[in-house]
Amino acid sequence: MVFASAILANLLLATAAFAAPSRSEERIARRRAGRQSNPNFRLGGESQGALSTNASHVEFSSNWAGAVWDTQPAGTFKSVTGTFVVPTPTGSNGAASAWVGIDGDTCGSAILQTGVDFTISNGRVSYDAWFEWFPAAAVDFSGITIRAGDTITVTVTASTTKSGTAVIQNKSNGQTVSKSLSSSSALCEQNAEWIVEDFEEGGSLVTFANFGTVTFTNAVATTFSGSTFTPAGATLIEIEQGSTVLTTVSTSGNNLIVKHN
Repeated sequence: MVFASAILANLLLATAAFAAPSRSEERIARRRAGRQSNPNFRLGGESQGALSTNASHVEFSSNWAGAVWDTQPAGTFKSVTGTFVVPTPTGSNGAASAWVGIDGDTCGSAILQTGVDFTISNGRVSYDAWFEWFPAAAVDFSGITIRAGDTITVTVTASTTKSGTAVIQNKSNGQTVSKSLSSSSALCEQNAEWIVEDFEEGGSLVTFANFGTVTFTNAVATTFSGSTFTPAGATLIEIEQGSTVLTTVSTSGNNLIVKHN
């Protein structure tokens, strides 16, 4: 009887181990469920709830918070880069993503982008580094570990309207990952942005996590002619959902500060 009980216990443990997904498997399942960034869903007009204080032009979105250059012609932007310290989201459940990208605002048919998701699920925090050429779904990088407090530099570069690269560097542990991308969805190369996003998963926006503050430092967009743009002077975007403004966005020199309210 003792021997039979031991066998049964071992079988149950083996079944439980087989059934319980690893954190890696959970991330893969989440990607397959359709984690995707989206173009800027502008709400139109300027809200009376505007909290940004240093911008001449502030607009509102249901999913983007940050800075966007949206007045340049097609064929302008070659690369976008920025550095931020990985935040620790708080609360029970939610997610957000910090990234840089080319297009997705006034040109919404394609986006070349790369960044880091920060997720809290039942109080457990996890991070994913990813790249995406919208309208294709995001894909996780492998070979890079990200923890709260790490300093991350994210860069996208358009080689042509249909090819480019995404690079993420973890300055804290020395790891770098990159991906050469191509797509049939052509970039316009007319928008450059630094964004914290309430991204989509399974067809709807995720619960927007309280990430505290994300500051993009050394935030620079470079044009094909060699000129540079910083967030200063760009259109600032706040996230507004259900008539509540969820973010405060400001600039300081080459830096962009995005705060969760």
